[in-house]
Amino acid sequence: MDSLTQIVLGAACGEAVLGKKIGNKALLFGAIGGTIPDLDVFVGNWLYGNEIDAMLFHRGFMHSILFSVLAAFFLGWLVHKLYNSGKRLHTTTQNDWINLFFWSLFTHPILDCFTPYGTQLFAPFSNYRVAFNNIAVVDPIYTLPFLICMIVLMFFKRTSFNRRFWLKFGLGISSFYMLFTFGNKVYMDSVFKESLISKALDFKRYYTQPTIFNNVLWYGVAESDSLYYVAYYSLLDKKSQFIDFKALPKEKALTAEKYPRIKDLAWFSNDYYSIYKIGDNEYQYNDLRYPLTNEENSKSSVFKFLLYEENNQINMKPFKRSEDNISDALSALWIRLKGK
Repeated sequence: MDSLTQIVLGAACGEAVLGKKIGNKALLFGAIGGTIPDLDVFVGNWLYGNEIDAMLFHRGFMHSILFSVLAAFFLGWLVHKLYNSGKRLHTTTQNDWINLFFWSLFTHPILDCFTPYGTQLFAPFSNYRVAFNNIAVVDPIYTLPFLICMIVLMFFKRTSFNRRFWLKFGLGISSFYMLFTFGNKVYMDSVFKESLISKALDFKRYYTQPTIFNNVLWYGVAESDSLYYVAYYSLLDKKSQFIDFKALPKEKALTAEKYPRIKDLAWFSNDYYSIYKIGDNEYQYNDLRYPLTNEENSKSSVFKFLLYEENNQINMKPFKRSEDNISDALSALWIRLKGK
């Protein structure tokens, strides 16, 4: 999920493990631990000269169980060595710090597994991308109450009962909402499948996910041999069905046979993608797991890249968000969320 949410969850883990011993410093160290896996964005850019390889490194090994274990032992040893001195001598143990960093690191990829983006939890042994698709990458209803609870508990003494109450309340309310999104996901899958059947649309597989910032408006995409079908459904709609289906032709202007990195991008998108030729050496890659930015333009997409050939290989650069009319797309989603 977004960085703020991961910071809040990491801080909660720090508080749960070491809050009674070191107070608000536990929140700080937990927040640091919760941030570390997302540093793979910078590590990927440092390791790879190709932008596709760098992007695919994100939510890879540094979001795995193995990394959480190895990093927890290293960071736990290092921080304890630095912290355990002067007036702080023997106030904490090395195991305390290992536990703090393990839980703040480990809960980061676990939380990411609930999002459509997913994470390679079992890397480097498997590149399987765990993605339950039940909550948006940014969802204020999950994050804000949790954040408020973490802020409130900071004003109580580290040994106070109230401090533990607000920690448990924050964890409880966020977990309850997460359970709701799981149930909503099951419901949305069933509604989307029934909608496809009622429309007599031929499909081989389908996929649903919530739109950004909420769990009310959902987006669905289904695949046939020659088309993708996309549609929306809001919990506030009058009828329990996805409506206004739009057919998108499958276009693959670049092939994996000639450019192996296309296969990597297809894996990233779970094979829900199209590639359009837009210039002499320019191609637009649309990840169709995510909605269109303009319902009237079948080639628009929230998640798209500009591909180009470089030294007989494919490279990419992100589209400038100013070109995508994101604010207009968000306004349209807000209107659609209110129901039809």
